Amino acid sequence: MAHRERVSVVQAYRFALDLTPRQERVVLAHAGAARLAHNWALARVKAVMDQRAAERTYGIDEADLTPTQGWPLPALRRAWNQAKPVVAPWWRDYSKEAFNTGLDALARALKNWSDSRSGKRAGRPVGFPRFKSRRRSTPSVRFTTGAIRVEPDRKHVLLPRLGRLKLHESARKLARRLDAGTARILSATVRRDGGRWHVAFCVEVDRAARTPHQPQAVVGVDLGVRHLAVLSTGEVEPNPRHLDVAGRRLRRLARRMSRRVGPDRRTGRRASKRWERAQAALGRAHARVANLRRDGLHKLTTRLARACGTIVVEDLNVAGMLRNRRLARCIADAGFAELRRQLGYKTAWNGGRLVVADRWYPSSKTCSGCGAVKTKLALSERTYTCTLCGLVLDRDVNAARNLAALAVTVAGSGPETRNGRGADRKTPLAGPVTVKRQPGTATAGKTGTVPPQGRTSDHMLTKAS
Repeated sequence: MAHRERVSVVQAYRFALDLTPRQERVVLAHAGAARLAHNWALARVKAVMDQRAAERTYGIDEADLTPTQGWPLPALRRAWNQAKPVVAPWWRDYSKEAFNTGLDALARALKNWSDSRSGKRAGRPVGFPRFKSRRRSTPSVRFTTGAIRVEPDRKHVLLPRLGRLKLHESARKLARRLDAGTARILSATVRRDGGRWHVAFCVEVDRAARTPHQPQAVVGVDLGVRHLAVLSTGEVEPNPRHLDVAGRRLRRLARRMSRRVGPDRRTGRRASKRWERAQAALGRAHARVANLRRDGLHKLTTRLARACGTIVVEDLNVAGMLRNRRLARCIADAGFAELRRQLGYKTAWNGGRLVVADRWYPSSKTCSGCGAVKTKLALSERTYTCTLCGLVLDRDVNAARNLAALAVTVAGSGPETRNGRGADRKTPLAGPVTVKRQPGTATAGKTGTVPPQGRTSDHMLTKAS
C-alpha cells in the first residue's frame, strides 16, 4: 500500500457523563478547589498592585516598593505552594490539577488584560479579571497529567482522583484512534454545561491528508438571516431559527422562574429550591437550542469542506450588525462567527482553501453578469435588477456568485486566506485601490463600474448612463 501523507492536528472529543451523586460531589469539590486557588491568587495580585500604587503616592522610590507578584503560571504556582498549607490545609485530598486549573485561568486572564492595555492584543479591550462566584461561575476542572484513558469497554473513562466515570455514549471514535496509535490525549476537562456534565478530551490526532471530492470547485457562500447560507450554485440552506421555535417554551419557563423566590444580593436572601429547579429547567431549554444550532452548523460546514476545493465567505462585522435591535436576535441565532470558524479548520483538514473576502467588498451591489455596481441597494430589495445588462436574479444568489468569482483574483494557496481587519494577507490589487465613494460621484439610483479588485466577469466593463 502506498504511503499516504498525514497531517497532525489538535482537536477535541466531547462526551456527556452519567455521574452518580457521590461522583458529582467529588467533581464539584475539585471545581471548588480550582475556584479557591483562582480567587486567592487574584486577591494576592490585587493586594500587591494596590500596595505598590499606595507607596508611589508616598514618594517611595521604585526600587524600594513592595516586590511585585509575577503573573505567569510558574510564579503563581510557587506562591500557591508556599501558602496552601495555611490557605487550604485539606489540599492533599484533591488533585494538584484542580488548583492548577484555577491558576492557569488567572494567568491567561492577566496576560490578556496586560496585552490589551499595551496594544499587543487586537479587538475589544479586555477588563481586569474578576473573582469567581460559587453560584454564578461554571464548574470546571482540567487534568493534564496522571492516568487519563478510555476504558476497553468504551463506555467509561478514567481520570486522576475522580476514578472511573461512566459515559452517556460510546467513545468508540476516540478509542479506535487511540488503539491504532494515531491519537494522543493531551488533557481532559470536566465541565457542567446546561445541567449536564461533559468531559472534553484535547487530543493530538494524526490524520490522513484528504482531498475534496471536487478539488477545482469554487463555491461562494453568502450568509444571511432569511436563509442561513446561499451558495453560488443556487443551493439554499434554510435558517432553522432554533431560538424562535423554542421561544414560547423559553418564555413560559422564564415566567415560572420569575414567580419563585430568587436570590437577593442586597439582603443576602438565598434562593428557594423551587427557584433553583425552575432555573435549571430554563438552562436545559437554552442548552437544547445551542446544541441544535451547533449540530446544524457542523453538518453544513462538514458537507461544504468535503465537497469543494475553495470556499469563499465574507468578513462580516457581526458586532456592528448586532447593534441593529430589529435584527440582533436573528443574527445571534444564526451563528455567523461559528460557521466561519468551523470552515476555517475543516477546509484545512480536508485539503481545501478558505478565502475571506474583504469586509468592504460590495458583493450584494455588484452585478454578477456585467460587473456594474449600484450606488445604493436597500435591504428590502430581495431581487437584484441590473440596469445595464438587464440581469434579474435573487439578491443572495447574486452575492454568492460574486464571492465565487472573487476567488480567482485572490493569491495564496494556504488553507485559509484572510483579509480585512487584522489580516495577514489581503486581496491583491490589480489596479487602483478601492476607496469609499464620495457624495456626488454618481446620480442616485444609478450604477458605476466595479473596480479591478472586485471584477466578476471577463468582458469589458462600461459605466452606466
